[in-house]
Amino acid sequence: MSAVATAPPSSRHLTPRERLELLCDPGTFMAIRTGIRSDTSVADGDGVVAGAGAVAGRPIYCYAQDPAHMGGSLGRSHADSIVRAMRLAGESGAPVVGLVESGGARLQDGHEALAGYGRIFRASVELSRLVPQISVVSGVSAGGGAYSPALTDFVVMTEDARMFLTGPKIVREALGEDVGMDDLGGPRVHGQNGVCQITAPDLPQAIASVRDLLSFLPQRVGAQPETTAPETARGRTGEPVPHEARRVYDVRDVISTVVDGCRMLELDARWARNMVTGLARIDGRPVGVIANQPRWLGGVIDSDAAEKGALFVDRCSRFGIPLVVFVDTPGFMPGTRQEGAGVIRYGAQLLRSFAAAAVPKLTVIMRKAYGGAVITMNSRDLGADMVFAWPDAEIGIMAARQAVGITERRTIEAAPDPSEAHEELADEYAGEHLTASAAAVSGFVDEVIEPEETRARLTWALALLGGPR
Repeated sequence: MSAVATAPPSSRHLTPRERLELLCDPGTFMAIRTGIRSDTSVADGDGVVAGAGAVAGRPIYCYAQDPAHMGGSLGRSHADSIVRAMRLAGESGAPVVGLVESGGARLQDGHEALAGYGRIFRASVELSRLVPQISVVSGVSAGGGAYSPALTDFVVMTEDARMFLTGPKIVREALGEDVGMDDLGGPRVHGQNGVCQITAPDLPQAIASVRDLLSFLPQRVGAQPETTAPETARGRTGEPVPHEARRVYDVRDVISTVVDGCRMLELDARWARNMVTGLARIDGRPVGVIANQPRWLGGVIDSDAAEKGALFVDRCSRFGIPLVVFVDTPGFMPGTRQEGAGVIRYGAQLLRSFAAAAVPKLTVIMRKAYGGAVITMNSRDLGADMVFAWPDAEIGIMAARQAVGITERRTIEAAPDPSEAHEELADEYAGEHLTASAAAVSGFVDEVIEPEETRARLTWALALLGGPR
């Protein structure tokens, strides 16, 4: 059954229940309610509809806030309905999807509203050990309405969504800064800072993305993601990659030749574009793909790319999704700006994530991999189950010219033609130390394979290694 829903062209006037019915398989959504206050000034459901349904036949729990009722603000009963749905999801082992559009804590409820958000935050943290959680933000969400999505595993924003802790008016009063809602918390902002993983043009397409995303995830933490019928891939895997080390290409073109149906659901596409992360399938098995992107900054790893990669690896490990890593990087970004940005800390975070990931981990070194970056990108000694390299890959501590510029500096300076000597020594060093075959002889890689063998070898390795450890 397809995981993508057929959506109507517009959703601005859909009620919360209609939005949940759009998310769930036809006829499967059923509402649940708790603690609705009896005074007539409070609408039925207190501004939220919560319940259970199915997506592609799999049970989920879900809720949708109603911006037409007091701006979707959260009061006591509103919070009770959300928390009850979350508790039931944890007990039954089913994912939670929240359609969030809220002005934050309801001023009229005072401390009860703050306490309600506290209960939701705690429930979300507890659920992180049990089931997947996805948030869809549409319209304006402020304060707690921004924190609660950020605690979930994935955030999807529509193009007209705005999410911030403090709105433009408070920013103006506190800092004297004039800023609009879009520049303060639109999808362009949160797509570039890692808060939002997927941006969709409108709510129906955001919901379709959620259904697609759920198809890659297990029903609960500890269960294996579902496999599907394999689909073929098209294209020659090595063709997009230039032989010249300094020529750029789009690593997504390589990935498309390896994964089923040539299709990957890219996550965090606007954040740290020098690192690509996404979900795909190989021979029907869900995999998490992480790759250096030579099209941006030459594929160098900076602090943002390392943080993005680490968060993605952690998600895949928690959900039992095997990791497939494509490597083509000259190393970590040098300079005072990166050192000041904590590149050491974020690089260590990526190292820790790969080393700790309790899923099958496969690596393909395509063109170049130097220094700490080649260790960080799921090297064999860090814990990769299998490492493959293409025949023309260069693998070592640093590029040949830089290496001999250090080790053979005096010889180069004393040569009649230092430039020619530098080139000759670099070629000798590369042939001895940087080739894929040398890396295989030393055991740094398991096997040198032709690019066109990549999909077949990954398929074989995934079948051999099985699921989570």
